[in-house]
Amino acid sequence: MVTAIWIALIIMAVWYGTIFFKDFMKHKDKLENCSWTKVGLIGFIVNFFDVLGIGAFAPQAALLKFTKQTEDRVIPGTMNISNTVPVLLQAIIFIKIIEVDAITLIVMLATATAGAIIGAGVVAKLPERKIQLTMGIALFATAFIMLSSMMGWMPAGGNTIGLTGGKLIIAAVANFILGALMTAGIGLYAPCMALVFVLGMSPAVAFPIMMGSCAFLMPPASIKFIKEGAYNRKSALGMAIPGSIGVLIAAFVVKSLPLNILRWVVMAVVVYTSIVMLRAAAKNKDKKEKVTLANNAN
Repeated sequence: MVTAIWIALIIMAVWYGTIFFKDFMKHKDKLENCSWTKVGLIGFIVNFFDVLGIGAFAPQAALLKFTKQTEDRVIPGTMNISNTVPVLLQAIIFIKIIEVDAITLIVMLATATAGAIIGAGVVAKLPERKIQLTMGIALFATAFIMLSSMMGWMPAGGNTIGLTGGKLIIAAVANFILGALMTAGIGLYAPCMALVFVLGMSPAVAFPIMMGSCAFLMPPASIKFIKEGAYNRKSALGMAIPGSIGVLIAAFVVKSLPLNILRWVVMAVVVYTSIVMLRAAAKNKDKKEKVTLANNAN
């Protein structure tokens, strides 16, 4: 079954790559004014750290905006399109090199995809600040549990590569929610890492699960951006190729990390994401208060 997923990912990569390449060639004579070098460095850096679970979108958006390599209105499409091939590559590599129970993998990939499709409408109606605040607190609590385990204060985590029974049901429901939250701009990587750890699985297993989940979600979304022309073609291609190289280099770094070091890496990623979420929630509160004051003044 894992081989079937691997083959499906390769087919998806070829299908998506063909559509992307055709659109680029069709518009090659009217490309945007940006630097191949700058976008190449951005693509390499963010995708290298994406493999470690940091997530590419937040730093990538900041770097694109800071270096002025694309218009703000097409940043979402540009990021999705440029990162799709690297994410597909991540999934293909990690599903092949890291052993994970086939049933667990398939259930979690399917529920994440279903969450993105079915849950999108529900999540879109939730207040963004409440989502950020809840996720930030939950991730911080998970990081504390992970630290307690590694310091010997309490038992948690484990070395299993699959789930059964109630734990598999919890994982399926949680990944459904995480898939839905992706549609609201909440990254799946760090929460998925935390979920895998809390359920007693090996930290390494999080990589094929979280990357596979995103790999099945991103191509359809990116193709929609391509068809609408809502992206910077030069920036997207300029980041996709070095980004794929960054993935190849980082993938084997992650594979070779001892498990105890990997646990510390995962915890650091979870803490980092928690802080980002809580800061975003605080900014949303300030923004809401300013709007309220402005309305009252009028």
